[in-house]
Amino acid sequence: MAPTRQGKIIIISAPSGCGKSTIINELMRRGEIDLEFSVSATSRPPRDGEKHGVNYYFLTEEEFRQAIAEGKFVEYEEVYPGRFYGTLRSEVDRKCAEGHNVILDIDVKGGVNVKKMFGNRALSLFILPPSVEELRRRLEGRGTDTPEAIAQRVGKAEYELSFAKDYEKTVVNDNLEEAVNQTDAIIKEFIAS
Repeated sequence: MAPTRQGKIIIISAPSGCGKSTIINELMRRGEIDLEFSVSATSRPPRDGEKHGVNYYFLTEEEFRQAIAEGKFVEYEEVYPGRFYGTLRSEVDRKCAEGHNVILDIDVKGGVNVKKMFGNRALSLFILPPSVEELRRRLEGRGTDTPEAIAQRVGKAEYELSFAKDYEKTVVNDNLEEAVNQTDAIIKEFIAS
């Protein structure tokens, strides 16, 4: 029997270090909202234990470029020369047709484009840091990056923050629990509408 309703698309974007993955993981852990990740496609080879269609859809660089030319992606990015990652439209459409809501954890430009593509079927949500200085402190607190890498990430974040105005909803992650609860409420309201 077919589902009674189409699933919706939730786009969540944020600069690195804003807590986006932590918020998404907490919402998934709670399990109160029917949210599913779409399986991304990549042109990188599978790592040990990874399975096609489970971890990623593994495509050759040529297959990926052909899929781009055929308009099969809702968004994609060439992270390094010849190394692509993207979201297949067929994957999003299939999950929505099954009645699931699809969560897309994607970069800011991709988020804006996906919102345009799906219109009212999609919610665009941007996670903001309390300030650029707080973001710098968080990145330094991770202890995983050199000062140069942190400066580069902060510079990229300042650019990405300029896209927040293009998103329907924003959540400031000053307090993680409050940010999770706000995000939860926004998504639930959108799904119910």
